Amino acid sequence: MGVDSAVTRAVFLDRDGVVNRAVVRDGKPYPPSSVDATEVPPDVGPALARLKAAGYRLVVVTNQPDVARGAQTRAVVEAINASLGARLPIDEFRVCYHDDADGCDCRKPKPGLLLQPPAHDLGRSVMVGDRWRDVEAGRRAGVRATVLVENHAGEPCDAEPDVRVDSLGAAADWILALPDRRPQ
Repeated sequence: MGVDSAVTRAVFLDRDGVVNRAVVRDGKPYPPSSVDATEVPPDVGPALARLKAAGYRLVVVTNQPDVARGAQTRAVVEAINASLGARLPIDEFRVCYHDDADGCDCRKPKPGLLLQPPAHDLGRSVMVGDRWRDVEAGRRAGVRATVLVENHAGEPCDAEPDVRVDSLGAAADWILALPDRRPQ
């Protein structure tokens, strides 16, 4: 049985470290603290535009546990997302505000954010992240491929991606070189 023709392929993107620069302290990435502290690397806009032009839906999937921890407010996270959405051709933001102890299904490495409606053709979709949690969430969701953007010195990736790159621009190049797989 084929996939519904209304279901489209997507590029799922982690936010901090992929769409915007993460703040790296002691080799570990953290989200920016405000809209003003949010920096978008120069290659991100053109990379997203090329993916969008190729027919991918662009969906940001991001863990924001600092909200559950009381270190950040939901309003600031949403303001950062709105600012990014106004500057970039992103179709949707899906956010997990939980911490590990909450046991939710949406916190990566669980695949919940990728499986939320609207549904996507996961067999033709790609997950792009900068941490093992992103790669593992993509694998658990059943996406076609996972891409690791390696930009955090010293942080190991315990889940093996399909490819490792140094920027979202390089990830877009790799994704756009994939032969399109149509459902049977």
